[in-house]
Amino acid sequence: MLDGDDERFTGYGIMGMPFASGHYLTYRDMVTSSVGPPYRAIWHRDPNGSWTISTSQAPEVSCPRYFGSAARVERVPAIDVSWVTDHDFQVNLGDELSWQIALAATPATRAMTAMGSTMPTAAWTSPSVLRSMGPMARAVLRSGRVRLYGVTPNGPRFKAAPLQIWRVVGTRAMWRGLELGAHAPLSNQTRLADFWLPQRGLFFIGDARFSAAHTTTTSSHESRIAS
Repeated sequence: MLDGDDERFTGYGIMGMPFASGHYLTYRDMVTSSVGPPYRAIWHRDPNGSWTISTSQAPEVSCPRYFGSAARVERVPAIDVSWVTDHDFQVNLGDELSWQIALAATPATRAMTAMGSTMPTAAWTSPSVLRSMGPMARAVLRSGRVRLYGVTPNGPRFKAAPLQIWRVVGTRAMWRGLELGAHAPLSNQTRLADFWLPQRGLFFIGDARFSAAHTTTTSSHESRIAS
């Protein structure tokens, strides 16, 4: 676990994946947390711009702790992940989602990973450094606007440290029986407060830090699926 007085997470997942149909998916697998047990989460944005966060742990100790005020929140019994090869895996959310993903390294992702592996912790936790890295990541990855430091919808500030990055080179997703279509940028890039979601599919391994959350209220639309 990372040192510090803030709220800290380490994990991996899909930073974001836009589809030509207007849907958007992200996947989080947080393997360590300073505020609760490990958890998995799927964020889904429909073409109308409405977000749903499905989480395998209580909302107050997972993604909705910081982002839930901008989304419908549901706690689910499980989010299943199976790795077929080192670069191909599948994510399943019950009968709602079947999502296949293929990854590859590119010159751009190798460059970002090389930089991330050499940066000291002090740089990854410096707001000024993180602010300067956003435009650089945007130019290198060609993924639209990027912010690694800012404010979440619930109020706490975030610091994102994607230490290793791969590009998503193949994907297929079925959401509630609907084929989401080809991987393609949204007509307008989406965000949750200062947290911008990339316009190209990116996989990350990294850390996230948040200033302390002052409330356990996560969403006015919360619903839970009993385990």
